Amino acid sequence: MASRAEPRAPGLKDVAAEAKVSWKTVSNVVNGTGRVGEQTRKRVEDAIQRLGYRPSVIGRQLRSGRTGILALAVPEIGHPYFSWLAQETIRAARVRGYRVFIDQTGGDRATEAVVARGYDERLFDGIVFSPLELSLSEAIELERDTPLVLLGERSVGSSGANVDHVSIDNVGAARDAVHHLVATGRHRLAFVGVEPGGPDRTGALRLKGFHEGLRAEDLSPDPTMERPVTAFTRAEGSRVIEALLPRINQLDGILFANDQLALGALHALRMNGIRVPHDIGVVGWDNIEDGRYSNPTLTTIAPDVEKIAESAVSRVLAMIDGAAVEPLDVVAPHRLLVRESTAVTES
Repeated sequence: MASRAEPRAPGLKDVAAEAKVSWKTVSNVVNGTGRVGEQTRKRVEDAIQRLGYRPSVIGRQLRSGRTGILALAVPEIGHPYFSWLAQETIRAARVRGYRVFIDQTGGDRATEAVVARGYDERLFDGIVFSPLELSLSEAIELERDTPLVLLGERSVGSSGANVDHVSIDNVGAARDAVHHLVATGRHRLAFVGVEPGGPDRTGALRLKGFHEGLRAEDLSPDPTMERPVTAFTRAEGSRVIEALLPRINQLDGILFANDQLALGALHALRMNGIRVPHDIGVVGWDNIEDGRYSNPTLTTIAPDVEKIAESAVSRVLAMIDGAAVEPLDVVAPHRLLVRESTAVTES
């Protein structure tokens, strides 16, 4: 009895027919080359997922000498934001036939320098890197052969970089948060998330936007209400609130540099009988899932993480293929998600 033939694996032309585009468009999406509109790219990616299409990684490696692997290096994979970023990076790479190696640097300066140098050996075709202790300027200056895209914050006005960079507008996002707090009747504001380091640190840019937002509302910054943190954790957010308790009645709104700090603060405020949003409005940053289920639910700055990952993967693959000539600064969108923690309440 003749054996039944195995079903044929879907190919490039099958995806093209499913997505109603040319095979060349599918190739551009898979390889991160050429110009493809967002709607068309999404249609192709959906078709790839439906059909289970898998680009021939082995064939590409034999032809090009590439590994078919990208590295994503982040400070802490257990942090909800970086876990989310990793998921989106894996998704964006997979539809292009690449796998992703996740590296946790722990924010260690020496480890980050190794990443910025391309791991000193050609282990990966390209690297997407979010430094913590290593400044962007330091990362840029290190020599490497491996294509690199940096995630994170570049100080306003910096120029001359020879590497691609993807971020959100942290200054503008902080201004948006301040405007929202003031628009909901809050004028005595604090910022939690000041961190040591240069002007391109995340906290520094968010504090800069906080200052600009205050001035735009004819309010003056109060340095005593700009609180430093040693970590971006819930425990640290709770600790800062405990330290602020003697002056808490002088505040009616707080902007936190991330959601973890804000969630810890919500707990501490509740335990001390301070009502959110009745007594104090709270805004976080990152739009992690827990904020949708906190009590109250958390108003937050929501970066477009899918766009960040998509842009980073597309750019690093363009460099791998020699299609990227000039480095780009890509600014991903953000939005303010208004939830219960800043609701307008009756006095």
